[in-house]
Amino acid sequence: MSLAIANSLLLILVLIELMVIGLIKKQTIPWKEVVFNLNSGHILMWIFRGLEVTIFHLISTHFGLGIVDNWPYLAIWIFTFFAWDFCFYWLHRIHHKLRILWAVHVVHHEGEHYGLSLGIRNSWYSSITSIPFFLVLAFISIPVEIFLTVGSIHYFIQFYNHNDLVRKSGILEKIMITPSHHRVHHGMNDEYIDRNFGGTLVIWDRLFGTFQAEKEDVPVQLGTRDNPHTMDVIKANNLPFAKLFGKARYHLPEPKYSISNWFIASGGILLFVLLLFYILQEETWPMVMKIQLFLIVFMGTIANGGLSEGRTWGLVLWSFLFVVAAPLFLYFQEVTDWKLILPMGLLGLHALGTLLFVKFQALARK
Repeated sequence: MSLAIANSLLLILVLIELMVIGLIKKQTIPWKEVVFNLNSGHILMWIFRGLEVTIFHLISTHFGLGIVDNWPYLAIWIFTFFAWDFCFYWLHRIHHKLRILWAVHVVHHEGEHYGLSLGIRNSWYSSITSIPFFLVLAFISIPVEIFLTVGSIHYFIQFYNHNDLVRKSGILEKIMITPSHHRVHHGMNDEYIDRNFGGTLVIWDRLFGTFQAEKEDVPVQLGTRDNPHTMDVIKANNLPFAKLFGKARYHLPEPKYSISNWFIASGGILLFVLLLFYILQEETWPMVMKIQLFLIVFMGTIANGGLSEGRTWGLVLWSFLFVVAAPLFLYFQEVTDWKLILPMGLLGLHALGTLLFVKFQALARK
């Protein structure tokens, strides 16, 4: 329940920021990238996040050295807060330095618009490659509930630091990683590249010589220098590994149709709502139902990327999932919960509307 609430809050904050950007700042919202950010790696990340927590719990329980067992409870919390952030600094820095780990982390850096949705954008594999960097906390017997709570606090701060509304943060600039500091980290300028690896506290960057303040006369150039500019989540998550081994030659093919941002945005947001429901039911549903819903959501993220790029297979898969597969799932599993029926029904209407839109577009071209 708490995870579903937390992720619902993230979605609400993303939408509020987009409203401010669009309605008040009068800027164009990059909906296709926003939707990709929301769905790029989130569903598989939850699966692998469970693996990360399981491994941490097993080591802490069976192989922990008991170093903090007799510490005051408050001292354990304070220590974990600083130790987690220290571990994250090195996790982040090494993910930039080792090519095999950069192939995972680069998905996050390929976003070219700074905003809260970028804070959600991650690789399918990021939870897996994070595991080794926090195991030291398990070996010294940090309780798993403290590890998870402290990690959630840090991750929320990191999410906040991706917002595009706060330029400077006053005195906080000296003690914490702020949106300005993290914007620098996302820059591909020579002045900014491989700087500001910290997650919450700026002390680690200052201590290890990787800090760089944002310069008023040097605008941050977001993205990467070899960005494939794909909205296809399969390619985005796996192309970096193909490049690593010299096997990738990716060229974005011409789209078969052009779909409006409204279709992409509404479909992507509804898909994220399905993800929230999956998280909500993860501990109560039978395994078969969880797997079926997982496959619908996961394949939906793939299909949505195909829609964004105007791929025929994306349209076919999107239509099959929500006009055929989702209703069959609801019927045979005898689902009566409106919290699932409503978004699936809306996605079915969305798929039909998308089909009609593309069909009329094709007729208009003739």
